[in-house]
Amino acid sequence: MNIAFLNGSYLPLEEARISPLDRGFLFGDGIYEVVPSYGGKMVGFAPHIQRMNDGLDAIGIKFDWSESDWGDLCNQLIKKNGSGNLGIYLHVTRGADSKRFHGFSENITPTVFAFAFEIAPAPVADKTLAKKFKVSSSKDLRWDRCQIKSTSLLGNVLHFQQGQDQGNDETLLFNADNQLTEASSCNAYIVKDSVVITPPLDNQLLPGITRQILLDILRNDGSIKVEERPVSMHEVKNADEVWITSSSKEIGAVVEIDGLPVGNGEVGDIWLAAQTLYSAAKHNY
Repeated sequence: MNIAFLNGSYLPLEEARISPLDRGFLFGDGIYEVVPSYGGKMVGFAPHIQRMNDGLDAIGIKFDWSESDWGDLCNQLIKKNGSGNLGIYLHVTRGADSKRFHGFSENITPTVFAFAFEIAPAPVADKTLAKKFKVSSSKDLRWDRCQIKSTSLLGNVLHFQQGQDQGNDETLLFNADNQLTEASSCNAYIVKDSVVITPPLDNQLLPGITRQILLDILRNDGSIKVEERPVSMHEVKNADEVWITSSSKEIGAVVEIDGLPVGNGEVGDIWLAAQTLYSAAKHNY
């Protein structure tokens, strides 16, 4: 049985109910996070909560839980759901109003929902075991505030499905200047001449927690050079390696884009080095 949390109560997930007038249901008016945990130990908990608070501030939802409050909730969900390999989904909406109206009403109580779900074991630094990702590419047709981790994900969903419909795992996105932004559910990188290069943070892409942790680990180690700068799609298609990152994938090695191989079409040596460093240090965040 999956035990969830809704507005102060723990209950079976199938019994969780919200009002049809909840603004999260009507407008996607909310913020969410997904925190991975392995054997009861979370990865990147503090930066995930900081990003959630930043998102709530950005859209004007007043919610005063502390990092400790969120930690208690996450640990309770891990305990109640078996302490295996779990993703902890956290979700705050503006709440249920008395009518459907675009403007924000005053004095409505935010809805807080969370649940745990099983995830795959943590990726390991082994080329023979690494998943080889194949992706599509597409012009980025989402809104201009992609730095906010909003529950309104239709643009991302449609781009992700575009890749799925083409038999691929993801969709890399590029802007009107033919520059890489991110993927539909991941941050994106290229490797050229042993340098890891990723687009700088702005309104076009999410400040991914795995991205934050990975870049910090690489810079602290110093053995792999990192650059944050605009990346053209010409560079993407001529890269030695291409990666995508997310909390569940960690560092995903992309071996094919639009049916064409990346580099030699195999998982690369820089990926192996980076995943080795990430696996060793990720629980420090």
